Amino acid sequence: MLSYSSYILIGLAALSVTCHAASNYPGIFGVPGIPGGDGPRGPPDFLAAQLYNAVANLQHQLLQVEAVLALNGKIRKVGDKIFASNGKKADFASALRTCEEFGGTLATPKNVEENKAIMDIVKQYNQYAFLGIREGEIPGQFKYINSMPLTYSNWRQHQPDGKGREKCVEMFTDGTWNDRKCNVYRLTICEF
Repeated sequence: MLSYSSYILIGLAALSVTCHAASNYPGIFGVPGIPGGDGPRGPPDFLAAQLYNAVANLQHQLLQVEAVLALNGKIRKVGDKIFASNGKKADFASALRTCEEFGGTLATPKNVEENKAIMDIVKQYNQYAFLGIREGEIPGQFKYINSMPLTYSNWRQHQPDGKGREKCVEMFTDGTWNDRKCNVYRLTICEF
């Protein structure tokens, strides 16, 4: 069976080919100033039907893949975010690199719902997981890995307590957070 990423890439490639074919018909977007684009014309009827069917088919296939993966507990979807784990443990840098290689980043909860979705994966694997949060230059001040300040947190009582010695953040199985050294191995959970 193909991976979720493979299905997405195949779908995008098919959509790209279909859109490229549509661009061979001047004026299909009805944009004034573009040769053949002076009116609200659309693509020829046969091409419009093909485009509609191709997009509908891709949407259906992606929904099926998401549903199968969600049913198997491999992903959680919250709003526009998808959280997924390969079930493997790694240190912080390796976990981040893995997520980035697949076009995502480490899971970074920005509200209660996202925190719960990540916690569900942590509980499923019964392993603590790194979050996309690190300590900044000032000890005790944590930021998202893109250097933006935290807008949401769920620290366990008396945490963070590393005072500059524990620069990364892990999530416990109850969804609370703890500051931790970055060289320990934790579950890799990515967000897309």
